[in-house]
Amino acid sequence: MTLLITIIVLALIFDYINGFHDAANSIATVVSTKVLSPFQAVVWAAFFNFVAFFISKYIFGEFGIADTVSKTVEANYVTLPIVFSGLIAAIIWNLTTWWLGIPSSSSHTLIGGFAGAAIAASGFGAIHSSTIILIASFIILAPLIGMLTGNIITIITMYVAQKSHPHKADKWFKRLQLFSSALLSIGHGLNDSQKVMGIIAAALISFSSKNPDVPSWMRMTDIQHIKDWVPIGCFTAIAFGTLTGGWKIIKTMGNNITKITPVEGFCAQTAGALTLYLTEVFKIPVSTTHTITGSIIGVGAVKRLSAVRWGVTKNLMVAWVLTIPVSAALAAFVYFLFGLTLHAV
Repeated sequence: MTLLITIIVLALIFDYINGFHDAANSIATVVSTKVLSPFQAVVWAAFFNFVAFFISKYIFGEFGIADTVSKTVEANYVTLPIVFSGLIAAIIWNLTTWWLGIPSSSSHTLIGGFAGAAIAASGFGAIHSSTIILIASFIILAPLIGMLTGNIITIITMYVAQKSHPHKADKWFKRLQLFSSALLSIGHGLNDSQKVMGIIAAALISFSSKNPDVPSWMRMTDIQHIKDWVPIGCFTAIAFGTLTGGWKIIKTMGNNITKITPVEGFCAQTAGALTLYLTEVFKIPVSTTHTITGSIIGVGAVKRLSAVRWGVTKNLMVAWVLTIPVSAALAAFVYFLFGLTLHAV
């Protein structure tokens, strides 16, 4: 029971870190265009991160992404030491990339850590290969979809607003950025909170299967019967994390990829939000970071391809590709260090 409680606490800590690590995704453009101050922006984003809980539960009616993540590792191979090792690795990588100001994927580091620990414990047969391949493919597909959507929305918006007075249009799009930022924050909450829910669910299901006397509030046999305290805890943790911000990454996302104007900020955020809602419908856990980065590139490329700082983009993509294998290797290392001891707990 001690190890299970430790895992739940670590998972919520990771969710909190995810919030401040990924806060930039929702607020970078709204801050860089001076629509909101940094403090106002994080409060705005955190509120809508939590609103996402009600949308997921009462509008979508399920936590589909959490279900997908919980099945990254085959159920009969999931153990608490595996989940613990994956979480430790994910936290290390997230804090490292935050410190360096690299907008890497919290989603992929969590999934990579979970899978890497399982492989260390039981070999490649322990992971659900088709799920891993699907998630990994969206390292490329999510930013591409975001980029294409950003491109289309920008072209349509520019056409609709072409006869507007520049000053008046600028004023209107600053207001619209509040709406698009809220949409993106909801998408962030919907997608990223559920990944931690999936990890906690996997731990609870594993523990319940081996301990029939587990308290009812912790008993779980299937993620469809997840207790309300799990999603409420996860959505709350990511909202509090967002409140603390992630200023180094905000700088990278806000202006280092391309200079952003209010109309471009609106288009990028709207494109990112639409992409996240689409993946929510299909229960695909994607990176909010990858999605909004692709959207910003798509918006910037409408002006001209040279408006995008491709050197910065290339460095980001290297970090994205490395996230899953590095997290997996870290998790395997942690498992080899502590696995046997943890099995005895």
